[in-house]
Amino acid sequence: MVASAVLRLKRGRERARVHPWIFKGDVADVSDGVAPGGVVTLVEAGGRFIGRGLFNPRPALCCRLLTWTDEAIDADFWRRRLATAVTARADRGAAARLVWSEADTLSGLVVDRYGAVVVLQCVTLGMARRRPELAAALRDVIGDVAVFCADDPTAAALEGFEPAAGWLDDQGPASVVIDEGPARLLVRIGGGHKTGLYLDQADNRVRVGSLAAGRAVLDVFAYTAGFACHALVAGATRAVCIESSKDALGGAIDNLALNGVTARAELRDANAFDELRRLDRAGEQFGLIALDPPPFARGRSALEGALRGYKEVNLRAIRLLTPGGVLATFSCSYHVSADAFEAIVRDAASDAGARLRVLAPLTQSPDHPVMLTVPETRYLKGLLLERIA
Repeated sequence: MVASAVLRLKRGRERARVHPWIFKGDVADVSDGVAPGGVVTLVEAGGRFIGRGLFNPRPALCCRLLTWTDEAIDADFWRRRLATAVTARADRGAAARLVWSEADTLSGLVVDRYGAVVVLQCVTLGMARRRPELAAALRDVIGDVAVFCADDPTAAALEGFEPAAGWLDDQGPASVVIDEGPARLLVRIGGGHKTGLYLDQADNRVRVGSLAAGRAVLDVFAYTAGFACHALVAGATRAVCIESSKDALGGAIDNLALNGVTARAELRDANAFDELRRLDRAGEQFGLIALDPPPFARGRSALEGALRGYKEVNLRAIRLLTPGGVLATFSCSYHVSADAFEAIVRDAASDAGARLRVLAPLTQSPDHPVMLTVPETRYLKGLLLERIA
């Protein structure tokens, strides 16, 4: 066995053989002197090897397993693991999530690529302390790219490290233009939400946009107008985009201009709930609606309010949908299950007196893979619906 500090589980904690998260309540004892962020070997109560990961005594989630093989976690390990993740995205083009944390058995690390730039997001202390080593391994795999660090401040506070926000070493471009199907989108490096673009919606933007020809489009919680840009490029007659973030609206202006569709678009700086009610009162109708709200439920305690919010926005959107119109509606709240989300939309349709046909379930793009034994990796769920006359 490779030498490292040892973390021993209590009896009956078998989940560790298939799930990378170890909580303090799972732990019987840990070696003295193990450094926060350091490597530990996980063993069963009787001493049998389970795996190896990074330990942090500060948060309740105190250990994240990286391997279930007796191997060293060193520079060669990072290169191998990153190469596997990158190869799995070989068909995703210049913009893709290269590493999706637990789904790539690299719990605590997210890497997004935008052309010649990669954005590195460390979610754990262990990953943050290996940032230069991770960047070097990544460059070994994909070549000389500019590396921007964009750690999540909330996660950093829980883990006890200072979140990095800026270029790791050499400075890269302030923005990158990427091709996404027939549309082009500008990504401001270090700006906006996520790492600059919601890559998890890339395939959905292309798919929904392809249905837009000849239709009036409503893009709610539009962010930088990705759905609207795809719809207008595909031949939508007009698009109304509702967004309350000034930064996002600035990005929407850039993207509409980049695609040459500004003249057919209207940006409304408004609260989505209020604007949906106003459009409803005004009797507006749309042939295609994209409804992509932020996560209303960031924890179980917020679930009840989130369900009310999802029902409200879906009810209003359905009332605005023309007969024969198409609604693409989403939830990115992990705590709202796919079944619960479908039930909410069903109730909203019933209250609106509308008959909706399910054209397809929708989910996150394949560069955000789902690990069957780690249900937390599945968070984005959606429905593509058609209103029957």
